This record gives sequence, structure tokens and C-alpha cells, in this order.
Amino acid sequence: MVLSETENGRSGGEEETDAIVKTCVLSGFSESSEVTTLISSLVEVHEDQRVREIVMQRFSVIMNGYQEQPHLLDPHLERMMKMLLDLVRSENSPPSLVHLSFKCLYIICKVRGYKTFMQLFPHEVADVQPVLELMSRQDPEDLQTWETRYMLLLWLSMTCLIPFDLSRLDGHLESDGGKPRESTMYRILTVAKSYLLVADCPRDAASVLISKFMTRPDVKQKCLADFLDWSLTTVSQTDDHSVRDIMALDGVLQSLAKLFKHGKRDDLLQYAPTVLQCLEQKRLSESSEAKPRKLAVKLIQRLGLTFLKPRLASWRYQRGSRSLAANLSMSQPVSDTAPVSEPDTREQDDYDIPEEVETVIETLLVGLKDKETNVRWSAAKGIGRVTGRLPKELADEVVGSVLECFSFQEMDNAWHGGCLALAELGRRGLLLPSRLTDVVPLIIKSLTYEEKRGACSVGSNVRDAACYVCWSFARAYEPKELTPFVTQIASALLITTLFDRNINCRRAASAAFQENVGRQGTFPHGIDILTAADYFAVGNLSNCYLTISLIGKLSLSKMPFKNDPIISAWQWLIDDTIHNLHLFSSGVKGGIIAAVVSALSALCEEYYQDQTGQADPQMQDALVSQYIGGLKSPQTLTRSGSALALSCLPTFMIRGKFKQIFDGLRQMCSVSQMEGNFTEARRDAVRAITLVCVKAGVCAHGRPDSTLCSNNIADVYGVLLSCLNDYTTDSRGDVGAWVREAAVTALMELTMLVARDAPEILSPDLVKPMMCCLAQQMAEKIDRYRAHAGNAFLHLLHSTKPAVPHIPHREELLIILPVETLTSLNWNAPSQAFKYIAQLLGLPEYRYHTLLGLSVSVGGLTESTVGGAAEYCRITEER
Repeated sequence: MVLSETENGRSGGEEETDAIVKTCVLSGFSESSEVTTLISSLVEVHEDQRVREIVMQRFSVIMNGYQEQPHLLDPHLERMMKMLLDLVRSENSPPSLVHLSFKCLYIICKVRGYKTFMQLFPHEVADVQPVLELMSRQDPEDLQTWETRYMLLLWLSMTCLIPFDLSRLDGHLESDGGKPRESTMYRILTVAKSYLLVADCPRDAASVLISKFMTRPDVKQKCLADFLDWSLTTVSQTDDHSVRDIMALDGVLQSLAKLFKHGKRDDLLQYAPTVLQCLEQKRLSESSEAKPRKLAVKLIQRLGLTFLKPRLASWRYQRGSRSLAANLSMSQPVSDTAPVSEPDTREQDDYDIPEEVETVIETLLVGLKDKETNVRWSAAKGIGRVTGRLPKELADEVVGSVLECFSFQEMDNAWHGGCLALAELGRRGLLLPSRLTDVVPLIIKSLTYEEKRGACSVGSNVRDAACYVCWSFARAYEPKELTPFVTQIASALLITTLFDRNINCRRAASAAFQENVGRQGTFPHGIDILTAADYFAVGNLSNCYLTISLIGKLSLSKMPFKNDPIISAWQWLIDDTIHNLHLFSSGVKGGIIAAVVSALSALCEEYYQDQTGQADPQMQDALVSQYIGGLKSPQTLTRSGSALALSCLPTFMIRGKFKQIFDGLRQMCSVSQMEGNFTEARRDAVRAITLVCVKAGVCAHGRPDSTLCSNNIADVYGVLLSCLNDYTTDSRGDVGAWVREAAVTALMELTMLVARDAPEILSPDLVKPMMCCLAQQMAEKIDRYRAHAGNAFLHLLHSTKPAVPHIPHREELLIILPVETLTSLNWNAPSQAFKYIAQLLGLPEYRYHTLLGLSVSVGGLTESTVGGAAEYCRITEER
């Protein structure tokens, strides 16, 4: 067994739970010997309830493991059935053992499917009477033994296939007492009819029995008319408000649907109008129960097939070669080499279409709009089956009626049913290529269909069904037929694959895209796209939005979209995301912000500069003004996003706007902003100032609106130093530490940049307060931030390329904090850190700020920090 793990995405503000997808890849029925042992043990355990339950539980677990690959059981089915039927037939088997054996048979049947499994039942002449006798001894009211009755009815269905007249089994119909004995034929019919009305699963098996029994030549002559009368009477007399009547209606409709499916048209045609009339009068399409509506649709489509002569429409579209390997290996489109079977225009219209067919089609079209998915699905299949027997003109009218489902006046149910019907028509060759110009635009709309309903939205089922249509079209048409629509279909499927919030829709779109790549061979970059966005990769929504697809990758790929309207759409998407960041769940906000920043940077680099490297003035003014305006938003995340958006602008976008950007960020970092709950925004503003300054560069005599120079460096340092005094607290604790940490990083990076490119503007008035404030942060009570400040202090002190000028008491600091401390000093350990920090009290320039930091630590809550700070303060004072 191979396990593959995929994480579901998050959508609509709700978190989808992680799911482990288990894919069974079994090579055979490995538990065959264990199952044989379990079956053999039934004789010993059937009387012990505890052991019996253990055995049956194990048997069920083994069998259920093969539901994905039931065909692996086929070589062993006959042997298992023989072992169990031997127990059933044995005269020494008590009833409990017989029922237990049938329970095992039912478990196997459930996994393999009754259509395959029932064929293995022995069905010789000698089996009819024993099975019928055993069936007649069962109690329909016994809820514990329904599996026995279910399997016996299936077995009886197979015995009905014997090629002899059932009257030969009757012999003399007089019993010993002289009273007439009921014939075998009527006994079977009585059993079948009685079990059509029960409320449990044997009702389904009874409908199978009817379909096999009533189609026998001897039975249909004597019993078919009477059975249909009984069935229609039962249908007419049932009440939708009675549970028992609903069960009876279910059984009768099942049997009629199967009977008209398996019976001969010549035998049933005379009864079809009467059955249709009964269904019309019953108006089952208005029933409140879904099951009767579904069965009514199934029966009506079978009636429609009975009215129409069985034939394969000569006008249908027939595709030529369907070799997947050929399509993938062709360097040229398959349509250039593969022969195409042209539709035969000669019609076989030598018979009239009965009027009842119109009623059938209307009922099926109504079924396409039913509120239950299974009803719509059955109606769609019915549309496909019935249309396949119609002349070309009438079939085209049916297609036109289906297309009417795609009206915005219709609900999502109609769109979903319409998609299913188009898929069925397409894969059966009943949707001719001439109709594709009408159909494809509707399918494209369906791939993005969504309808608001209250506080939520619906439409995922429509999008999923639209993917199924695209999948079916890939198998139905030659590449040359779909070539005019390749761009539309490929783009729509790719968008759904990457951006639909429903995991099933993303995977369905990926599967449809893959099918088109393989079958059509005309999708551009098909294999490359599938490699990145396969069925499992698109299962993770974050992976779709942030890795596979949001604009950055397309920009980096230098797609030729210069001055294309799509650029405006991309920019709107980025801006709208920044504006609505507060609506996303907390778990994905960080990833979304990072993706937005990356996408905006790549978009600007590729599409917002001219050939000379200059910014597009209109876009430069618009973006800078917009993001500076976002710094004043009442939403913290919008402020953060706007600040980071400014920080990611390329150098050519900052040139000429440096002062305007810096003033906006400085205002957001100001003390007045501390009154609001904007701590995260201030932190990101500090980070943005750093990145903007780095991109603008340093030039001692440069222009203040384009670079960091002697005229504005004091303002920049002033903002960053003021941020080191941010001690804002809230319910989360010392949140101001986030701002202080960002300011420490900013001061270190900018100082190293200026010291390298223009050390002459790095005056003592800037370096002294910076080093003193860093010393204060080195005495921080929170280990993480103390370590960050300490490492920054040591980095500036010991830097030689470039060397930072004007550091106060450099020689004494090098003695207190030698170069070895860069690697040996653990700032997170108070016992180590404060031993060095306390020595700074001996340096006049650092004394005030060091004492300020130590006093905060002494008043802290952590015992190790308080003890370390207090101890070294005492020792230093004594010295």
C-alpha cells in the first residue's frame, strides 16, 4: 500500500483540515488463507456471540480493504462461495450458522458488486425449489437476518434463468390433502412482490428478481400484464407522507425501471404509454423525497428508449484515432495525420417519433434542474441515451433546450445539470462540432460560476461539472475541432486549477487539463504545466497561490504583456489583496504578504520601466501615492502591506520619490502612532525604511529626493533611534520589542552601508547616540532582543571592512569585549551577558543608557535576568 499525504487548502475564511489520502496499490488477495480459515471457523463460533463478532469484524475489515480493487477477489470468489453455500445446504447447519454464512456472502457481494457476484450462484434446475423453499421460510420482519433474505433473492434471480418452462417443475399441483398447490411461477412472483414492499435492503434484490423473472418467455405471457397493473395501482395509491408507502413506491419504481431496461422492446412497448400516463398523474417530480424523483427519472428515460427503435445514430460525431501514446509522440497536431470519421448525413427517418417522446424529454429536462445531484445526474444520462436514438434535427433541438439551462435567471442546479448533460452528449458523439461555438463560451462561464446565497456562496458543483465537460470533450473530438477554442479552454482550466478555493474543483480542472494535453496534444506548454500543477500539487491551496502560480512568476518569465490590459488587472489584484489582508485567516497572512511583495517587485521590474531604465511616471506617481495613503488605513494589516509594498519598489521607482516615501514611513513610526494598536505596522515601517534606503543608495552630495545623503541622514537616524524607545505593551506583552528589534537591525545595516560608501557623512552626533542606545538594548530583560542588540553592537565595534568611525571609547570597548566574544559570548544567558554589560558602567558615555537598561532588567519578572543584572550592578558599584 502506497500512502501519499496532501494538505487541503484554506478557503472562504475557513480552514480545511489536513487529510491523508491513502491510495491502495495491492498486487493480489494476500489474505486468502486467513479468509479461508475464518470461513472454516464459522461452524465453531456461530453460537458464541463474542467470538462470532470478532470473526465477523475481522472478515469485514479484510474485505473492505479491497473496495478500491475488488477485481483482485475474482480468482477466489468461487471457492469462497462454495465453502459458504456448503454450510447453507448442509442439513446439519442450524439456522444461526446459515444466517452467519449469508452474512459473509453479503459482505463479499457488497465489495465485489451484486452484478458480478450473483452470477457465481449455482443456477441449475435442481436449485430452484430448495432456494424457493428456504426463501419462503424467512421472516421479513426479522431485522437481524436481512442479509439472508437479500442473498436468497439474488440467488433466486439466477435460478430464474434456467431455459426450461417453470411449469415442468410443478409436477402434480395437488397436495396430499387434495387441495391445489400454488405453481412455482406464482410462488416466485408472490415472494418478489412481497419483498418489493419491505423497508430494508432485500427490496433492492427483489427488484433485480423481477427484472430477471418477468422477462422469461413463459412468465411474460402469463404474468407481465397483471404485474404491471399491480405495480401501477401501488404507485397510484402511495402517499408521500407515509414512510411505508415511500418504501413501497421505491421498490415498485426500481422494479419497473429494471424491467424496462432488461426487457424486450416488443414485449413492453404496448404497456409503455400506460406506465408513462400513470407517472404523469402521480407527478413524482414534485415529490419531497429525492429517491422517488430519481427513480421516476430512471424509469421515464427507459420508457423513452422503449418508444424509440434501438439504433445507433448515423449522424453522430465519430472520432478517429484515440491513441494516447500517438498524441504525446506527435510533434505535429494529431489532426494532420489521423483519419476522421465524418458524420453520415443520411438519416433513417422511416418511422415516426411517438408523441410520448416529447413528454419524456421534457421530464428529463426538468430533472436537470432538480435540487438533488443524483436526480440531475440520472436525468443527464437519460438525455444522452434518448438523444442517441433521435433524428439529427430533433437531437439538435434537445441540445438547444439543454443550453437554455445556462441562463443567469436559472439557479446553480440548472447550470450543474446542463453541464452534466453536455458532457454526456459530448462523450456519446451527439454534440456535433457545429455546436461548439455555442457551447464552449457557456462552459468557460461555468468554470468560474459562483452565486451568492446569504452569507455563503454556491457553485462549486457547477465548476466541477464544467471540468467534467472539458474532460469529456478531450476524449470526444479530434484536435482540429477544438483548435479554435484551445486558448479559451486551456486558460480557464488553468485558472480553475490554481485559484479555485474548492479542492475538488482544482483537482477536477487539473485532471481535465491533463486529459486534454494527452488526448488533444494542442495545449501550449501542456507537459510543463502538468509537471508543476498535477493532481496532488493542487491539493494544497497555499501551494497553488504561492508556489505554482499571484503574477511574480509570469513577470519573471518576461511574458510579452507590456501595455496589455492584463497588467492593470494584475495590479488591481495586488492592491485589492493588500487592502483586504485583514479578511484572511491568520495562518496564511504571512505567506500571502510575502507573495504580494514578491509579485509587485517583479511586476514593476518588467512592466513599469521604459527601455532607458526610467520609471513610467504615471505608474510611479499612482503607486507611491496609493501606498502612502495606505499607511493611514484604520487596518493594521493594510498599513503593514502598504509599507512593505513601498519597500519592494525597484530603485527606478524610488528615484525622485525618496523623500515622499520616507516622510510617509516616518509619520507612521512617530510616537503619536503608539496611541493606536499599530505595533506590527510600525515594525514593518522600520523595515521598509531600511530597504528603501538600501535601494536608494548612499551619496554624500546626492539629491535628498533620490538617495541617502548628508541632507537627510540625520532624519533617518533620528526616526530609527526614536523607535528604540518604543516600549508599547498590550495583552500580548511587550509588543514594542518588535519595533525595537527592527530598529536595531536597521541601524546596523544602514551604518555599515554608509560606512562603506560615504563615511564622511557618518558624524559623531549620529554614531554616539546609536552606540549608546544599542548598549541600553544590550541590557534588555528579554533574552532574544538582548542577544540581537548585543550581536549588532559587537558587529559594529569589530567591523574593519568597512570600519565604523567615531565609536565612543573604542579602545576600552575592545578590551571589555574582545574579538573572541563574537563567537564565544552567549547573550541569551544572563549570567554571561551581564558580566560584560556591567563593565560599561565605567565608561562615561555609556553609563546613563546602560543603567537605564539594567534598571529595567532588575525590575523584570524572570529570576535569572533579575538576579544576574542585580548582582553585576552591585559588584560594579563596589568597584
